[in-house]
Formats: sequence, structure tokens, C-alpha cells
Amino acid sequence: MTKTIVTGAAGFIGSHLAEALLQQGQEVIGIDQFNDYYDPGLKHKNIAHLQIHPKFTLITGDIQDLDLQELLKDVEVIYHQAAQAGVRASWGEGFRNYTERNISSTQVLLEAAKNAENLKRLVFASTSSVYGDAETLPTHEKIPPQPVSPYGITKLAAERLCMLYHKNFGVPIVALRYFTVYGPRQRPDMAFHKFFKAVLQDEAIPIYGDGLQTRDFTFVSDVIAANLAAAIVPEVVGEVFNIGGGSRVVLAEVLDTMAEIVGKPINKNYISRAMGDARHTAADVSKAKQVLGYQPQVALREGLIQEWQWVCGLYA
Repeated sequence: MTKTIVTGAAGFIGSHLAEALLQQGQEVIGIDQFNDYYDPGLKHKNIAHLQIHPKFTLITGDIQDLDLQELLKDVEVIYHQAAQAGVRASWGEGFRNYTERNISSTQVLLEAAKNAENLKRLVFASTSSVYGDAETLPTHEKIPPQPVSPYGITKLAAERLCMLYHKNFGVPIVALRYFTVYGPRQRPDMAFHKFFKAVLQDEAIPIYGDGLQTRDFTFVSDVIAANLAAAIVPEVVGEVFNIGGGSRVVLAEVLDTMAEIVGKPINKNYISRAMGDARHTAADVSKAKQVLGYQPQVALREGLIQEWQWVCGLYA
């Protein structure tokens, strides 16, 4: 039986990943700090059903304060999902949280991983934010990263640290660059969650800029499939992969689809463009398809319906 660690296990992606691993019969140690970047109550809800599972252990704490050497003794796979997320909050005084939770925590985990004798894979959750305003769309992995936010800077630093530990100590790293993940349990500061919640509460939804920005939206179950593949495919060690939804969509068109799903017009409140937001993102996922066997399964409309149903249940 494989023993795994999921950091950020109570978060949006981490909770789905822990759930999928338990369904596979794996033993899962979930680590989460339950910090207050958003309501910790939502995180507790995310994993309430996992905590009654006999093969799930939850450890509450900061990665930097744990006895990782002891924790990693029999662990074969680490899925490092824990991070300080959010582009807009990464400016100003909040930046220290990003350096601590994205860079320092990753370095501490890597230090422990280099001595973990049973470790077969460390899957690092990176982000499309490392590309910034990429010169080429869709963007492939060889494009030089040019982050346009402090958040993107810290995630790129953590990704580069992973590669240093791979090169110097043989830590079996693979990095996945996620492109705008959505679906049930999405963080409340993320667009679709905010939009659907506003619709429920009869409020106008905030649109940064002109609404013509484009994004490559990726449904959470596709991201989970990529993680599971990254843990077992032999030739991925030391590599970076884009994980996207396979289609680039204009935000204004997404809003039209959302209006159809909710069955009423959506009121929009246009506000100034946010600092650090990339204008366009699009993933070239051909490397992930070829090496990981990655194939996005969930179309945007289908994924939005699932998220809408979840948001309705959350705020009903």
C-alpha cells in the first residue's frame, strides 16, 4: 500500500487529491495550516468527509514547524499543493506570507525529502503565473518565465528550488504548472466562486478591466488526473508540465455561459485592471499529453454547472 503526503490537504485542489488517493486505497497524510487567507471553516468543510476515513490522517500545522524527517520515513509520494495563493494579495505587506509559505516551506520540505529513503516522487504544484504576459500563445514549457506578480515570482522560485534539489541531491521532482483551476471547493477569492456567489446574492459581479482577457480554464478533476499520472510515469522526473483545460476562452463569453446556467442575466460591475494579472493565458499541453498521457476530460460548460451546483449548496 502506497503511503502519500498531501500538503495543503484541506484546500481546493489538495482536498480533491486526498479524496482520489483514498479512493485508490492509498494511505494519506494530509498536512494543512488552516491559515486565515480565507475562511478556515470552508477548508474544514472540504475535508470533513475524509476525516472519518480509516486511511486518512490530518496534521494541522506549518510545514516549517513539523518533524518532517519522521513524517517522511515510509512515504513514497509527496504532493506539495500547499501555497499562499492569490495574485492580487501578493503586493505590499502581504508579501512575507508568500515568501514564507511558497519559498521557505518548499525549501524545508525539500531538505527533508533529500534524506527520505523511500521517496519515489515529489509532485510540485506550480502555476501558469510563472509565465506572466507570455510572448507566445499557447505557451509551451520552454518559454522563458516572466512573472508579472510577486505571487508568480515566489512560485517560480519554489519551482527552481525543486529543480536544484533534483539536480544536486536526486530528489525525484516533477512540477505541474496549473492554468486557472475551477470546480467545486474553489477558493472564495477566485473568479467563478465570486461570480456565482454574487448571482445568488443578487449583486453585480466585479470584472477587472474590459472583460476581454482570456484564460485557459482547467477543471479540478483534470488537474487531479495529471497529479496521479505524474506520481507514477517514470520519465517525468526533473520535468515541468503545463496542465491546462485545452481551450482558451474570453471572460465575457464565460459570463454568457454562466448566465445561461443560472437562468438569468448577470449584472456586471467593471473595475480597473488588477496589478499582476496576466492579460492572456493559454496552455500548450502537448508535452503533458505525450509524456503523462494527459487528456482534459471536462468541458467548460459542464464544469461550470458542477461548480454552480456546489456554490448553491454552500450558500443555500
